[in-house]
Amino acid sequence: MKIEYDPTHDVLNIEFLPKVEIKDSLELDGIIIDYSRDKKIVAIEILDASKRTTKDPMDLIDLAIVREKKKSATTWARKGHVPTIFTFRKKAKKSTRQVR
Repeated sequence: MKIEYDPTHDVLNIEFLPKVEIKDSLELDGIIIDYSRDKKIVAIEILDASKRTTKDPMDLIDLAIVREKKKSATTWARKGHVPTIFTFRKKAKKSTRQVR
């Protein structure tokens, strides 16, 4: 995974599959999701990133990767758990992004 911020164009790009061709894109309110031919998410782009987050979006990055044994979505849903994949922190404030 690669995270890039372009201050000239104010675009934050999170690339999950760097060598996969983008077949389709969906834009929702300045957030662009790029998909591969088999509908996997290739990248997520955030336009006007500094207006949507903070003056310098890269200040938000404090990446922690949590590796757990894979469980099926059904198992997680049954137990009411949502695995934490990424944790972003800025100074004293703390926010957690969870994948469902």
